[in-house]
Amino acid sequence: MTLRNRILILATAIVLLAGIAVASVLHASARAGQRDQVQPDGPRVTAGRVTLTSPGTMVFRNMAWGPHRDELTTVPASTPSAPRTASGLKCLRFYASSGTGVCLQAVHGTVTDTYRALILDAHLKEKAHYDVPGIPSRARVSPTGHFATWTAFVGGDSYAGTNFSTRAAIVDTRTGRLTPSLESFHILKNGHTYHAADANFWGVTFAADDRTFYATLATKGTTYLVKGDLKAHTVTTIHTNVECPSLSPDGTRIAYKKRVKGLPKDAPWHLYVLNLRTMQETSLAEPRSVDDQAVWRDTHTIVYALPGDYGADLYEVPADGRGKAVRISTAAVSPAFVK
Repeated sequence: MTLRNRILILATAIVLLAGIAVASVLHASARAGQRDQVQPDGPRVTAGRVTLTSPGTMVFRNMAWGPHRDELTTVPASTPSAPRTASGLKCLRFYASSGTGVCLQAVHGTVTDTYRALILDAHLKEKAHYDVPGIPSRARVSPTGHFATWTAFVGGDSYAGTNFSTRAAIVDTRTGRLTPSLESFHILKNGHTYHAADANFWGVTFAADDRTFYATLATKGTTYLVKGDLKAHTVTTIHTNVECPSLSPDGTRIAYKKRVKGLPKDAPWHLYVLNLRTMQETSLAEPRSVDDQAVWRDTHTIVYALPGDYGADLYEVPADGRGKAVRISTAAVSPAFVK
């Protein structure tokens, strides 16, 4: 091959690569522009007043494309597919209870994004904020509103893999006292003090006594349900193969995702409910893998997110293992039910 032909081939390759790059940029730009355009088949969303003390409502992150994407919105809990009222406040993850909310946000910088947790009052006004050391993944508020928690990825990008690290923080919303990581708590495993450099915590859920909480502990390739004590600063292992626990309103059961042998590595979980008195597990009637910290709509129903056309959709399923899963809302995630 002559030098002239080599130069022609190289020049052609450069032109093709440049064309592909330009097309990719234009496609990404168009896609980003679409996010701000209301989809004709999507839910109707209008700006309005959103509070955390309106009984019988569901507050959640709106994922529908349009000017209110990612904002906290509200609908009647009895008709979750109804038109939405948008607050103007954007959150990546959210939860609320007793008039207190926690909103995990991205702070967009010129080079990279950082993240923060906002503690909100009943009118979505900021009471305090805290730095979050990685990508937010879970958020909860105690039934009294006195404590809030969040989990962030600080290494890796998925619970499905093994190369990740998490930080689970808890803050007293009355005093502002922050526990940056549950790794500072004393671990009791099988009745003995346990130390391990690889201990990771995530998915905190609170009891109503402002002292007890539950969370996931991962160490040595195994996940455990731990029962925590906010006053004693201890966590005690009580069950294996539990991730992202969610305590029922009556405090008797834990909904969670469990790794099941034979499922794909990138979708390894099935939803279960654990009876805390008998330690009996009940498999729920959701056949798909659920990567979410489920929410109890009431003492009988579990609500959770699955991937959808615009990010995620919300589904519900009975907590007793019967019935079937039903989609209740499209383009929605991180629900909180206001009683």
